[in-house]
Amino acid sequence: MAKSATVEPSVLGLKTFRLLEGVPLPSLEELVRRCRWRRFTADQRVLSREAPDDEVYLIVSGRVRITAFSGGGRQVTFGDMRAGDWFGELAAIDGLSRSADVVALEDSLIASMSPAVFRQLLHEHPDVVDRVMRRLVNSIRELTERIFDFSTLGVQNRLHAELLRLARQAGVNGNTARIDPAPKHADIAGHISTYREQVTRELSTMAKQGLIQRSGGALVIPNVERLEKIVSQVRHAA
Repeated sequence: MAKSATVEPSVLGLKTFRLLEGVPLPSLEELVRRCRWRRFTADQRVLSREAPDDEVYLIVSGRVRITAFSGGGRQVTFGDMRAGDWFGELAAIDGLSRSADVVALEDSLIASMSPAVFRQLLHEHPDVVDRVMRRLVNSIRELTERIFDFSTLGVQNRLHAELLRLARQAGVNGNTARIDPAPKHADIAGHISTYREQVTRELSTMAKQGLIQRSGGALVIPNVERLEKIVSQVRHAA
């Protein structure tokens, strides 16, 4: 793993974090000093699965992917995170090894704090506790839904559900969503536990059905309600 570059801390880097909203400036300045600040280049590994690292990471700028590889080399992607998000709180809470790899998708600036600093932050700021709990609950709900989809739906229907998730994440304007840039077929395959070739075939079918459109480098869902109806009907029938 390439060595990350250490950078000078900056309070401005943490002021925009949703997690830290409402934290008084003196406390924020102390947190900035107690964090470790590093830059990672695109494709550089930030964390390794099973590593003993237990810090909490704040993405100041850039984007990372949470992923894991099976013994046979098959990739399972759990999700991408952008500036303003955080990861690593599970190991900081339970002290166990990492459960996934984290790789920088682009040049990224990341600040990390020790479990002791993280716990102090939680104990001193109830609003931060509420946000962490809400995030953990949302993660459980999302994973429960994905387990249900993997257990009951075929590849085509899992792809529909994944594109609906991406559409909502990108933002629905009226009844249309624009996913920009369009996700790579291999990345989608990692999310829904299948192969890139199968994703390519299913996307071609969806385009013929009018469920998706290409627009430059973006993927457009022209009728989100139609896709929602398809996903809902399949889930209820499963």
